[in-house]
Amino acid sequence: MSTTIARFGQRDHTSCHKAHCKTVHFATYSAEDITTVAHVTDDTPVIEIRDLHKSYGALEVLKGVDIKANAGDVVSLIGSSGSGKSTLLRCANLLEDSQQGEILFSGEPVRWRGTGMARHPADRAQLIRIRTNLSMVFQQFNLWAHMTILQNVMEAPVTVLKRDKAEVEAAARKYLEKVGIGDKCDVYPAQLSGGQQQRAAIARALCMEPKALLFDEPTSALDPELEQEVVRVIKDLANEGRTMIIVTHDMRMAADVSDHVVFLHQGRIEEEGDPQSLFGSPKTERLKQFLSATVSA
Repeated sequence: MSTTIARFGQRDHTSCHKAHCKTVHFATYSAEDITTVAHVTDDTPVIEIRDLHKSYGALEVLKGVDIKANAGDVVSLIGSSGSGKSTLLRCANLLEDSQQGEILFSGEPVRWRGTGMARHPADRAQLIRIRTNLSMVFQQFNLWAHMTILQNVMEAPVTVLKRDKAEVEAAARKYLEKVGIGDKCDVYPAQLSGGQQQRAAIARALCMEPKALLFDEPTSALDPELEQEVVRVIKDLANEGRTMIIVTHDMRMAADVSDHVVFLHQGRIEEEGDPQSLFGSPKTERLKQFLSATVSA
């Protein structure tokens, strides 16, 4: 089993180091709101999480998790359903509040008010700064049905970041071309396949010019053929040196693109390491069982 996984390959380091139409309201922010203030050195992680705990009522989903991604790193989070992968990603982007632990973005710790279940980010300007520098790609594409693909990609940079519209349009077209759907600028989401919609969502994330990309199961809603369209785009981004954290069920992709793989089990890190070691020589029985089940599926 482990030999089969190991053959999936490794990332090439030589080249890098929904259906309902609705009105959308965006907040707008000043330049000061989105200017990074932390002192950053070359070895400062883009994202660092220390001893993170997250509960939903009495259910503790994350039980003291530590991860980090340096500039250019691709970190994949794997594990069975309910292990805490997606929750960890949403906490990293401050879409979910956590009850304990530290989250740092480019060396700057998130400032909190309150404790336990009453803990929330204390600094709105900081929250904005972090969210505008972390672009998230969701399992469901979350494209606005009443906008063309080009408008979808342009909307947040123009409305939220207040960037020049002509400049954003040029960037949007460039990123749509990069993900292979440059000819789909003027069509609507319903006219695209699932794989094309997810690639449009990736172009939208890139157009924010983020410091890191967060992917939450980006291929799980797609059939195998369409899945490979998206996987190719993610591989290209990895080879460009993009900083990414990826929650995925696709072990082949995790092996191919990752610098570091984290296996979560019941809200804790059961095992982690480089993809060759983790997939080729798993140490824990639980990871061995998980990989065996994945290969057999």
